[in-house]
Parts: sequence; structure tokens; C-alpha cells
Amino acid sequence: MSKATGTHAADSHDLIRVHGARENNLKDVTVEIPKRRLTVFTGVSGSGKSSLVFGTIAAESQRLINETYSAFLQGFMPTLARPEVDLLDGLTTAIIVDQERMGANPRSTVGTATDANAMLRILFSRLGKPHIGSPQAFSFNVASISGAGAVTTEKAGRTVKERRAFSITGGMCPRCEGMGRVSDIDLTELYDDSKSLNEGAITIPGYSMEGWYGRIFRGCGYFDPDKPIRRFTKRELDDLLYREPTKIKVDGINLTYSGLIPQIQKSFLAKDVAALQPHIRAFVERVVTFSVCPECDGTRLSKEARSSRINGKNIAELCAMQISDLATWIRDLEEPSVAPLLAGLRHLLDSFAEIGLGYLSLDRPSGTLSGGEAQRTKMIRHLGSSLTDVTYVFDEPTIGLHPHDIERMNRLLLQLRDKGNTVLVVEHKPETIVIADHVVDLGPGAGTAGGEVVFEGTVAGLRAGTTLTGRHLDDRASLKPSVREPAGALEIRGAATHNLRDVDVDIPLGVLVVVTGVAGSGKSSLIHGSVAGREGVVSVDQTAIRGSRRSNPATYTGLLEPVRKAFAKANGVKPALFSANSEGACPTCNGAGVIYTDLAMMAGVATTCEECEGKRFQASVLEYRLGGRDISEVLAMPVAEAEEFFGAGEARTPAAHAILDRLADVGLGYLTLGQPLTTLSGGERQRLKLATHMGEKGGVYVLDEPTSGLHLADVEQLLGLLDRLVDAGKSVIVIEHHQAVMAHADWIIDLGPGAGHDGGRVVFEGTPADLIAARSTLTGEHLAAYVGS
Repeated sequence: MSKATGTHAADSHDLIRVHGARENNLKDVTVEIPKRRLTVFTGVSGSGKSSLVFGTIAAESQRLINETYSAFLQGFMPTLARPEVDLLDGLTTAIIVDQERMGANPRSTVGTATDANAMLRILFSRLGKPHIGSPQAFSFNVASISGAGAVTTEKAGRTVKERRAFSITGGMCPRCEGMGRVSDIDLTELYDDSKSLNEGAITIPGYSMEGWYGRIFRGCGYFDPDKPIRRFTKRELDDLLYREPTKIKVDGINLTYSGLIPQIQKSFLAKDVAALQPHIRAFVERVVTFSVCPECDGTRLSKEARSSRINGKNIAELCAMQISDLATWIRDLEEPSVAPLLAGLRHLLDSFAEIGLGYLSLDRPSGTLSGGEAQRTKMIRHLGSSLTDVTYVFDEPTIGLHPHDIERMNRLLLQLRDKGNTVLVVEHKPETIVIADHVVDLGPGAGTAGGEVVFEGTVAGLRAGTTLTGRHLDDRASLKPSVREPAGALEIRGAATHNLRDVDVDIPLGVLVVVTGVAGSGKSSLIHGSVAGREGVVSVDQTAIRGSRRSNPATYTGLLEPVRKAFAKANGVKPALFSANSEGACPTCNGAGVIYTDLAMMAGVATTCEECEGKRFQASVLEYRLGGRDISEVLAMPVAEAEEFFGAGEARTPAAHAILDRLADVGLGYLTLGQPLTTLSGGERQRLKLATHMGEKGGVYVLDEPTSGLHLADVEQLLGLLDRLVDAGKSVIVIEHHQAVMAHADWIIDLGPGAGHDGGRVVFEGTPADLIAARSTLTGEHLAAYVGS
């Protein structure tokens, strides 16, 4: 005990201290964060919030926990580098709940991701009538197999042969292999039957006769590669299309021959279609038609698994129920023999309702959840956990939430804090910033203009301060004095996707339309189900940008193409020289700019390449110039500078200038062209994607929550951009919860009144002023309170 204060030494560690953080764009940041309090980190998109919270505090906490395991176990774990920071003190175990979309594995559902299915399977294996087997007999990921044969074992120096048989009862539907849908492949799209294989009959992407496939087809001996496919015998055609994988030897090399259909199913159809490369996805969508499996009716389960029932319901029917209804059904089930299991299941299902996801069903594929839904699904594990004194780290937990749902989320964050945990939240919404005990505001700008702490203290201090966040915290958008007149309408009739109830609605064209409603009311189902696929519609959804550390804004937007051509033309050489992924790459680091040294279970070390000094190009390539700059200097330019550079003078390149214009339009003027995509924040990626889609030809733009990851000040810029699009003759449809965007709309379509089967109807359509005047819906009430009327 310290005599002066009477406190125990162990109680004096009530701060997380960060000194000299330099991750990404942080400039020697030093902060002290109170433990067992709710701290909100705010600042414009790209100011360094995620670098400080996730890249420094959470990353170091996880790394230190991993170091407590043996070297053997660490070899199986992801290796985490020590963050660039001088001192981190007072860390506690970090639990990270980020916005990463849940894996789009076609076998993953809400039930499998949250362990609700595992509990239900045990329940049915104990109580289901008739009894059909262990919990795996109800799993759509376990196939039923059986076998028998002789087993040779060594016993007491003698070899003994025994006959053994085994069988596993799984719940997988044998027809669709637990996928719930069957695929039908159009054979005419796989090959041109008038040609022979050597003439290039096969039209599947990547199947050329020049590579390994050519060697396999010529050497397998099942058919003549010079004979047109239409003259194949029935046996030859069967071998070409359906033969199961068979070991063959070609020129002394062991290879595996597989028919085209099994090959396509393994390499294309076993993956999520949305995750495939664009050209392969286009091929799959053209060639394959998916339909609900006729045998299991889309439930993924075998006949036996569906035959076992509890109180008249089988496991497939329970998984298809809305979770709030399932919770009621479980509550009515009284069975002392499985009481602890029922208690655990009740708590899990109640957590779904508590967090605002009661409208989901357990059989919903996890790849179809929005970013906000995925994040809240991950939160469910931590609600009601007995752990205390841990650090919970949230990345914009209010994304995808209606103002009505944000109040509920705030209560959950405060509950976690009140149990004695440290809660760190990266957030832009003023409704969540105001409940903080402590605020850290980063800025003053984004990218290189950010990375500093511009304010640290209470919410009252932030309001009184002069920072960008403080000035905009109490901003309230006002309604527009007049709304634009529509130039026509886009008709939707009988929309019934997911929870929609035969919705008929006319969406006005030539104006800014905002589609709103509580989470789960059917907004995305209406727009993505009935509008996004139409001709002339450009859809910017919430799917994450995929890109490696070799990708950057220049490669992602297609900007590098005209730039390379301009360099090649000015210097009379070929464009491939000006690509760090092609001929111009530095031979030492292969164009990466850094050399990675793998140290097994220790964090790898990245050192700047000494040959090219991190410039990624060969020295000879850097001698070629355009407008007095070499290619590495151009890639180091911010968008705003590059816009001037390619806009006039010797380096004038209209194609490049048009792309840079769009990047500046969405507020990314500070981004450098060569910055790796992996270092961009969520808001920056969203806007990068928006800029890319703005170049597409189309009259109707559909934007899915474009304000996610945007600071209050950036929202104003986004509204200006939406206005410019409408003024240029485009129709803009925005799915959005942000009240500033609602207030700015010309027309609002509000869905509800609730979520799941309580929603799916249009409860209001009209101007924002009419919505506020009527106050007949949740959205109307919150919008009225927001604009202060």
C-alpha cells in the first residue's frame, strides 16, 4: 500500500498509455486512455483513427497474448509485427469486433457462425423423435459414409489381420451436398463442338491447349485431340465431360485427369460466386443456372434429419424461423434433462433480439449479411460474457443502423463498460460520440495532413473546441426550400424478395431518392432485388474492395493504363516498362519496394529494397520522363497535384485527368496514387469504389450507405457530389440512415414498420417535409427531432 494515498499499488494502473505511435500516417502520437471507461476516437476519414486503435493498441495486445503460447502453436497462428511505437503501457486483453464482412463460404450460415446450430443439433440428438443419431446426423456439412475392409495391425511382434466396418451418419442432403441448391451446366457454353481440342474447342477461361491442360488432354489417350468434338463417340464425350479424377502418366510425369464438369464444380462452384475474379464470374453466371435442390427443398438436410421432430417441428423448420419467433418456441420448451443447453440457447437467441438482429433466421447465408449486420453478429459472442477488465474495440458499430437502433447499440456499449471493461470505439455518428466518457479527436486533415491528436478530453470540451469534429458535432441539416420535379418513374411491381410483401412502388427518376427504414425492414431487398440488375443501372454496394499490397488507387481505378501509355509514347518505349508488376519492376524486390524476410513464428521483417530505394522500378526505367517527372515521382503525387499535372502542359492526358477529377470529387484529393490499398481506411475504400463506378455509363446510380466511414464534414461533400450527379441528368437512389442525407432528399421511400416479418411494406413515400409533418413512422419521428421541427 502507498502510505500517502492509502491505495494499493495494483490499483494505480488505470490508464492505457501510448507514447510515440508512428503506424501508417501517425506522427509520434502520445495519448493516455482511461481504463473501464468508454472512449470514442473520431476525426475525418483517413486521419489515423484505425491506425491508432487497431494498428497500434489492439495489434500489440494480440501480439503479446500470442507470445504466451509455445513456439509450436505460434507457428500455426498469424504472425503479427510489433507496431511502430515507443511505449505501450497498461494494455489489457483486446477483443476486436471489426467491420470485416463474414466469410462468404457458401456453407456458412448465421446459425453455424454463432454456434446456434451446434446447440440445436445436440438438442435434436437428445430429444428428437425418432432418434436418428448423434449431433452430426443433423449437420448439413457432414456426409453419411460407410465402409468395411481388412485392417493389418502389429501385436506382440505378430502381424494380425482383422475385419472392421464403420459408418458415419451425417445430415447432408446427398443430392446438393449440403448447399441447398443444385447447379445445371449449359454444355454448349463449355466447348465449340465443330472444332477439335487442338483447334481450341474448349471455351472455359484458363483452359488453353498451350499449358498443362493441353498436355493432359493430348496425353490421356481417352480421345483424339484432332477429332472435332461432335464426332466423339458416347464413351469419348463421357470421358471428356464427366470422368472422375484419375491418375495418369504423361511423358513420365504423374498427372491427374478430370472431366470438365467435376473440374468446374471443384474450381468454380465450390467457392462463393461473388468472390471469383470478374471474368470467371461472368463465365459462371453465363454457363451455370442454380435452382433450389428438389430433394431437400433448399434446407440442405437429408430426409432422415428432417424426419426427426420435437413438438412437431424439425430442425430445418426451426432454422428457417425468424430468430425472435424461435426464441419464443425455445422458451416454451421445458425439459429438465437438457436444462443447461436450453438456458444457453435462450440466452444466445435473446442476444440476437437485444442487438437488433431478431429479424434474421439461422439459415441465412452469412455472406449475405451487410457490414453492420456482420459486426453485430460477431458482438453476440461477447454479450453476457463473464469476462471483465478486457478492452473491447469496435469499428463504427452504428454502420447500417437506423437512428432508432443506434439508441439500442449505445445501451449495449454502456453495459459492456459498466461491467468493468475498457470500451474503445472508432465512430463518426454524433449520437454515439455524445455518450463517451473520453474523446480522442485525430486530424486535422486526412492522410499526410492528419495523424495528430487535435483534441483529448470530454464531450463538452470537444464542443467548445475549434476542431473540425467539435465544429460539426451539433450540425443539423435543414430541409431544402424546394425539391426537384421528377422526370419519370421506375416501376416496381410485386417485389417479394426476402421479407418484402408484394411491394408496388414507383421510384421517381431525375431526382435524389432516399430509401430508408429500420435495419432489416427490406430496403436492400427492394433495391438490390428489383432495381440493381436493370439495364443502365450502376450499383455501388457495400462489398469490400479486394486488393493486395501491390494494388493502389492508380491500379484499382484504371488510372495507370493511360499514364503508362503517355510515358511510353513520350519516350518511344513499350508501356510494360512502366508497371512495377511487369517488365519495369526492380529485379531485387520484384517491384514490391520492400524485401520481406520470413522468420517462422516470429513476425516477419520488411526492409526497404536497397537496389531501388523503395521506388519499385529499375534504375533504367526512372530515366524516362514525362513533363519532367519519372514514373515513381508520379505515383508519389497526391491526387490533387496529379490532377493539375495531367490537366495541362506537356503531360496533358485527358483519360488520366478524367479519373483524377472523379477521385477529387469524392474527397480523395490527399491520397497518393501509389499508396497500397491495404493501408486505406474503410471510408476511403468506399469512396474509391464510388469514384470508379462514376465513370461507368448509366442513367441510374444506386448507392448503398455511401456515408459509412465518413466524418460529419465529409458528408457535406458527399451531398454536394450527389447534387452534381442529379444536376447532370442522372437519377440517384440512395439506401441510407443518415438524417443529413434524408433531409437533403427530393423524395423519401420509408420501409417498415419493423424488421423481418414486421417489415417489408412501404409505410411512407413523399417529400422529407411531408414525412416530418406526418410523423407517422419511426423515421419521421427521428428526422423531425433531427431538423428540430
